[in-house]
Amino acid sequence: MSRVRSAALSGVLALSLLGLAACGSESSDSDSGGAPLSSVTIEGKHGEEPKVTFDGRLDGDQEETEVLIEGDGETVADGDTVSANLWIGNGFTQEEATSTYDQGPQPIEITSDTMEPLRDALIDHKVGERVVVLTSAEAAYGEQGNPNIGIGNKDSVLFVIDIMDRSDTVPILDGPQGEEKKPAGWAPTLIEKDGVITGLDFTDAHEPSGELIATTLIKGDGAVVKKGQTLTVNYLGQVYNADKPFDESYSKEPAEFPIGVGQVIDGWDKRLVGRTVGSRVILEIPPAEGYGKPGNEQAGIKGTDTLFFVVDILGAR
Repeated sequence: MSRVRSAALSGVLALSLLGLAACGSESSDSDSGGAPLSSVTIEGKHGEEPKVTFDGRLDGDQEETEVLIEGDGETVADGDTVSANLWIGNGFTQEEATSTYDQGPQPIEITSDTMEPLRDALIDHKVGERVVVLTSAEAAYGEQGNPNIGIGNKDSVLFVIDIMDRSDTVPILDGPQGEEKKPAGWAPTLIEKDGVITGLDFTDAHEPSGELIATTLIKGDGAVVKKGQTLTVNYLGQVYNADKPFDESYSKEPAEFPIGVGQVIDGWDKRLVGRTVGSRVILEIPPAEGYGKPGNEQAGIKGTDTLFFVVDILGAR
């Protein structure tokens, strides 16, 4: 048993809960002031879901961080990916907001987009530690708070984090992971066999627009793709109205390539940078943003062909 009276800390819980400000505008009626971190009692072993007992509403105006259980593992650095269990509580309502303990440790990539309180709870801390952070909803999630998990913009937030493992490599997903979206009406339909994408059906798709456009089928809950990173993706490419794809990776191994630096066709550079890991997107790429007037004879692509791709972003490093 441990006690904070003398006591510190994204199929899968969406890691957007850990990153940028959530959408929404709900606010609470919480007043300023409240109890400090030392008023909270946290019981339980490292790796097991904590029992958290509040003794009054918490004040998160001044961030407090404390190591509750010491660890003797590797030290976590900026840019690492950690495996961690996370419990989040609302310091105003004194209730649990969400927890990952029932799902098992989750991968968290520490980047500049990771919320500052979470960065503070992980960087320079060790595997095996339980760290607790008390902060404001605005510091954690931005001015909107996070109404998706019941945290208003004026609430305080309590994080309990068990650091289970670390890696200096970014995990590669097995498939897209995130929030499903309704694709745009112009997009072709995916053809699948035993859950594997095998082609595109253009029956209900529009004729090529001549523009470089994209639509999201799954909005990934991972890190934002940045220019110069190396992406790991699965993809399938098919010429408009063709009977079969000209290339695909779903039946092979995922592909890796630098993005945003001219190593792939322009349409990929322009429409994949800025998306998030875990996303599935469909791209419509006109000739000028694809292989240009020469086309790609080896792939059977003419200089006038419009290309359609489905792309799953599985990793970025």
